[in-house]
Amino acid sequence: MKKKILIIEDQTEVRENIEELLELSNYHPITAENGKIGVKKALDERPDLILCDIMMPEMDGYEVLYLISKRPEISSTPFIFLTAKSEKSDFRKGMNLGADDYITKPFEEMELLGAIERRLNKYEKLSAKDELTEFVKQAKSYAELEDLETNSKTRRFKKKDILYRQGDFASYAYKIKTGKVKIFQINQDGKEFIIDILTEGQFLGENALIQDTDRTEFAQALEDTEVIMIPRKEFQDLIFQNREVSGRFIKMLSKNLLEKESSLMEMAYDTVRKRTADALMKLYNTYSDGKGGPAKFEVSRADLASMVGTATESVIRMLSEFKKDGFIKIEGSTIHVLDPDKVAAIRF
Repeated sequence: MKKKILIIEDQTEVRENIEELLELSNYHPITAENGKIGVKKALDERPDLILCDIMMPEMDGYEVLYLISKRPEISSTPFIFLTAKSEKSDFRKGMNLGADDYITKPFEEMELLGAIERRLNKYEKLSAKDELTEFVKQAKSYAELEDLETNSKTRRFKKKDILYRQGDFASYAYKIKTGKVKIFQINQDGKEFIIDILTEGQFLGENALIQDTDRTEFAQALEDTEVIMIPRKEFQDLIFQNREVSGRFIKMLSKNLLEKESSLMEMAYDTVRKRTADALMKLYNTYSDGKGGPAKFEVSRADLASMVGTATESVIRMLSEFKKDGFIKIEGSTIHVLDPDKVAAIRF
């Protein structure tokens, strides 16, 4: 089957030229004239690779990449920026957000085709949609991750129960079977900062086992949660006894570090309004059904402020503004995201 390439480009002539080039090169091109339409087509069409301009109306390329990276079903899709901007800072920003390549316009046809071919070949062997399972399939001792999970015990945690604490010895890696877990740290002043919110099918606690250190964060159940507990030795054997497996894990860790660096940059330079919107979208993507419609979730204002990195009062003020704009509805501690597209589009 022909590989599907999504072209997100607002300039008609450029978009049509790339479309014709890809058709002649035996690809199946799909086009979108702006970022908002591009994200919707990415979700509907599930392309094999995305080419995206940066400076566009409705939604710029950085926002497109950010939204796509938050959707598990398309987050692993190879992503190449096409732009006339060639400054080093723009390049770094794109790479920090997770772009796979960056091509400046005007470009040679073979340069574009070569970049597409390299990225498709790289991703063909390993789908990042379930990277850990694919890693395990290559390991000699474990044919599939399910084999290891079957032999591991499960444990249930009630809402607000602590799975592990900062400084604990790392005895297990965990996979969430049902429920949701927040990962957070507490600074010297006793203030909590939420690093991530994880849901069904995701792993937690593995970094300490890989790095052979004590826990560096806390993990707490946001709701009644059941996890699979993979013992330390079995997990480390799985990771370290195969060179290919360990090499790919290093790449995963590097990607996580880039995401954290990008998050810190956003925390430093984005407005409280945008950071609040980003936190709401993170929760929305965690709790929604993936179809793009409204979704609701229960979150304390203190937890939301911890995610945003600001005072609780500031978050309450931002939520009131979003409610007034009709983006969300509030019922006690429950927030209904009524228009996720509008929330995601907030820039300042």
